[in-house]
Amino acid sequence: MANSQNNGQNQEKRTREENARESVFLAEKGEKPCKKSKNPLWPCLIAAGIALVSFGGGVLARQLSLDKEMRSLIRLKNRVQNSYYQEITDEEFYKTLFDAVSNELLDDYSKYMTADEYAQSRSDAKGEQSGVGLVFSTQTASGKDQLFVQRVCGNSPAEAAGIVAGDYVLGFGASESEITESVHFDEFVEFLANYAAGEPFYVKFQSQGVVRLWKEAYVENYVFYRTSENAYCFTGKSANVLTEQGEPLTFLDDDTAYIRLTQFNGAAVEEFSQAMNLMKVQQKSNLVLDLRGNGGGYLDIMREISSYFCKTAQEDEPVVAVADYGEYREEFTAPDNTYWDYFNENSRVCVLADRDTASASECLIGCMIDYGTISYGDICLFERDGEAKTYGKGTSKIFLRFFPL
Repeated sequence: MANSQNNGQNQEKRTREENARESVFLAEKGEKPCKKSKNPLWPCLIAAGIALVSFGGGVLARQLSLDKEMRSLIRLKNRVQNSYYQEITDEEFYKTLFDAVSNELLDDYSKYMTADEYAQSRSDAKGEQSGVGLVFSTQTASGKDQLFVQRVCGNSPAEAAGIVAGDYVLGFGASESEITESVHFDEFVEFLANYAAGEPFYVKFQSQGVVRLWKEAYVENYVFYRTSENAYCFTGKSANVLTEQGEPLTFLDDDTAYIRLTQFNGAAVEEFSQAMNLMKVQQKSNLVLDLRGNGGGYLDIMREISSYFCKTAQEDEPVVAVADYGEYREEFTAPDNTYWDYFNENSRVCVLADRDTASASECLIGCMIDYGTISYGDICLFERDGEAKTYGKGTSKIFLRFFPL
């Protein structure tokens, strides 16, 4: 019995000595010794339980924060992905959902964009394009398919090939002798997809016959300037060189300049500014502004260009557009008022328009009417497919003043 007690005492002594040595060792390292637990797993289990309850509560709270329809959508997604015989990824599910919102719920002028689509739209806004350079009106007023050349993009392969707006595509093929007759836009797009940049193909036009074309990357220009003596456009790799090129409009009188603005995109502000300065240098006091086929673009660009056409405005930054949403109203102003730097009391401005003159183009025309730069009699509407009107898009008050035309 004595030996057992001595052994126990010795064991307890050794344990105290080991704990002491451990405390000294930890102290030298700057750490604190821990008190040993008789049940070391319990703290871990308790901590895990608390974490699990917190996580579950967070998930439940998040679920309860969603409305009934959103919870149903999540259940639908899970059911489709778990039970459908084919695999449906998250990306596929949400892309289909967003496409449905864009195509079925939003109007013709609103669209949800993916990151790639947004990046492409920003590239387009800089004038960076890739392809042939033809913009089509794909249906007549009665809904019949057509490939009407609404616009030939400046600085594009189509422009280099001599294609002009107003013609019709009747077919296309790999060679002049292999032309497939078609006026369907989808078929033309499918045909073009088979050709790499620079690889030639052939397109049959109603007026120009069969023309050799190709695809390539290019920077589009948006402004063309003409008088009775000369013609200018923007050329070069970046479409920023004002170059004397094209056919003059010999029927214009000596005091009149012609400017065609194809879109409110890219470097249109800088190009328009150079054209107006050229008009001033050449001492032209009248202007024909051609907005046919101009489907619009960026409002900021329209605001900049409207600075030249606010004849009766008294403000340095006149209001050029008003968006009225009932209880909410927003005004958009021009950054300047430079009408009198380019025109005089006897100047006349005329506008050319057609059914594809839309959006920012209509807004600019409304601004010009409001500030007395033009009257309704100064607008020449070109007829196409039995229609002589502008597109009729917009929610702004000034658009409505133009719609009756």
